[in-house]
Amino acid sequence: MKAVLIGSLTALLIGLFGTRAFIGFLVKKGYGQFIRDDGPTSHHTKRGTPTMGGAVIIGATLVGYAVAHLATLSEPSVSGLLVLGLMVGLGGVGFADDWTKISRHRSLGLNTYQKLACQVVIATVFAILAVNFPDDGGRTPASWHISFVRDTWVNLAFAGTAVGLILFIIWANLLVAGTSNGVNLTDGLDGLATGACVMVFGAYLLICIWQFNQNCEYVETTKCYNVRDPYDLAVIAGCITAACFGFLWWNAAPAKIFMGDTGSLALGGALAGLAITTRTELLLVIIAGLFVMEALSVILQVGSFKLRGGKRVFRMAPIHHHFELLGWAEITVTVRFWIIAGLCVSVGLGLFYAEWVVGAA
Repeated sequence: MKAVLIGSLTALLIGLFGTRAFIGFLVKKGYGQFIRDDGPTSHHTKRGTPTMGGAVIIGATLVGYAVAHLATLSEPSVSGLLVLGLMVGLGGVGFADDWTKISRHRSLGLNTYQKLACQVVIATVFAILAVNFPDDGGRTPASWHISFVRDTWVNLAFAGTAVGLILFIIWANLLVAGTSNGVNLTDGLDGLATGACVMVFGAYLLICIWQFNQNCEYVETTKCYNVRDPYDLAVIAGCITAACFGFLWWNAAPAKIFMGDTGSLALGGALAGLAITTRTELLLVIIAGLFVMEALSVILQVGSFKLRGGKRVFRMAPIHHHFELLGWAEITVTVRFWIIAGLCVSVGLGLFYAEWVVGAA
């Protein structure tokens, strides 16, 4: 646990004090957020608030991870590096989007096709690498099987590795696109996405630690977890959780800084990477239920508008704006959505542990 504690503490301090320094830098440079004109009018007062704060979360995570390994004289794992690579890669896409908005003085950055193309390339590289690099026990960072709490009977390589690789690339792209865009859509109110990420990544910290303690490499039971690098993944989950905690101090209402697409895409990518490498891909849908709800609200809104002749399901999507237009105060929406996120995390962790208890009985 030494590496987890050292990495998390380092990331927390950088997230807390680094964000404050970054705010001063952004204000000095005049790098502020542009607010969409079709959003709630109450948000127009946020125009000019520093953005791209996700760079601090990414930096704090990377430094925390590095310090943890230096302090314990341990080597980074392949799984850990792949998850961090996915996080940094998608964070780079988000940074390009944020920078386009700032440099062109508008609320729109990269277009949908540009962002999607970049996400596909990064997710595809991650997927290809993740099914390689077996350890001494033959375990690779990712599995050919679709997983829930552990690998299920659904084998994507049922017709050989070539077909399996194609199907796994598609599957990985769906997960990465879903999580990254889910977090991105949730990041519309002060502290909403950051607070939810604290809970979701905190859940993965507990999952990784449990998988390490019950890993098939050390424990000979029928319900051990066949995960390649659970302890190193716990270090990453701990660093991200702590970095988000530090950032939330400044991102809570009224926000002094926004994470921007730099942060939301990076955090969504890291979440998908953790789900794939811990063999909890479908469990992610429950643990990250708030992000799923936000994404589904946009899908329903767009689908209804196109298929029903301009009729909408919500007053505005994503759904948190719907409740704002109903008259809820922004902080009320945020706290109640945090409660929903907490409930989703609790149910997900409960299912994870219940599966082990029932299986071990």
